[in-house]
Amino acid sequence: MAVLEGIYISSASSEPMESRESIEALRDCGLEGDRYTNPAYRKQPANQLTLIAAENIEAFVAETGLPLDHHEPRRNLVTRGVDLNALVGKRFRIGGAEFEGLELCEPCATFAKATHPQVVRYFVHKGGLNARIVQGGRLCVGDFVDTGE
Repeated sequence: MAVLEGIYISSASSEPMESRESIEALRDCGLEGDRYTNPAYRKQPANQLTLIAAENIEAFVAETGLPLDHHEPRRNLVTRGVDLNALVGKRFRIGGAEFEGLELCEPCATFAKATHPQVVRYFVHKGGLNARIVQGGRLCVGDFVDTGE
């Protein structure tokens, strides 16, 4: 089953990620309290949150033997059972909100500096998804991810 497994926000790119059990997704803005609600933190104006698959984090740990917790990639939402790459250009729902997948969220030097240099190569095309919030609503850990399939 496709579910939301974790919610993480940070008020600034230099601040640690904070775990939340639930949060409000703000239409055309970001997650309440997260840095991406400020357009200055976005790579592109429409990039309002990021997602990553728990399976890719866990596969990195299994393959490399290096530790990597779900919050360390600095993505806002951690999903399980979802092919995030297939959501580029598509709309999907989580909890009470609707999203549009914009582009893959590839690994960067910041991710590597904060964790392990190996993440840059390992997470190519596995680093997650940048998305915009089409319709705001409440998100809770455990919510079903509806991709329309």
